Amino acid sequence: MAERILIVEDEPKIAELLRDYLRQESYEVDVLDRGDTVEAWVREHGADVVLLDLMLPGKSGLEVCKGLRTFSDAAIIMITARVDEIDRLLGLELGADDYICKPFSPREVVARVKAVLRRIRRQDRPQDSGGLVLDEAGCKALIEGRDLALTVVEFQLLKVLASRPGRLYSRDQLMDAMYRDARVVSDRTVDSHIKKLRRKIADVLPDRELIHSVYGVGYKYEW
Repeated sequence: MAERILIVEDEPKIAELLRDYLRQESYEVDVLDRGDTVEAWVREHGADVVLLDLMLPGKSGLEVCKGLRTFSDAAIIMITARVDEIDRLLGLELGADDYICKPFSPREVVARVKAVLRRIRRQDRPQDSGGLVLDEAGCKALIEGRDLALTVVEFQLLKVLASRPGRLYSRDQLMDAMYRDARVVSDRTVDSHIKKLRRKIADVLPDRELIHSVYGVGYKYEW
């Protein structure tokens, strides 16, 4: 089945150009021109990748991105002409997977879409027995067959990080995943749990670092 790409762009010529190029690659492509229609559409139809313009009528791309991340695992590639927003997008504060600056080549967009989909396919492959195994029913994490003896919060934290290897998560995103009851805690609480998690992983893999920090932004997991 062909992957579904949703283009959210209010400039018709850009949207049509992207649609035509992506359809030539045999993707299933749909187009929306307003931000306030995206979440309902994705809930109904689903999407593998969302090409999301930053400046949209109805609701901004950043608001849409934040909303999608509450229920969808679709890869989100932000499209922006506002250079001042790139730091926020690079920081992935709202869960974007990549960004592209206007003006751009349609071929560049196609290449970015292909790259994101390759990452998703790699993530969907089962890990070998020497990798990380997460037992949700037992709330256990095993590396090379050894139980890390994680707390519930540590397990949730590792589960989120390992679900998308290479993706950078902000502290706010990790706090939302760790504490489902919306309690108010310091973002340094995440740092404390990460430190404990790293220590437990190091007990099993002393020569490997699986959780990486990006100064001022957050954390990512890479095997």
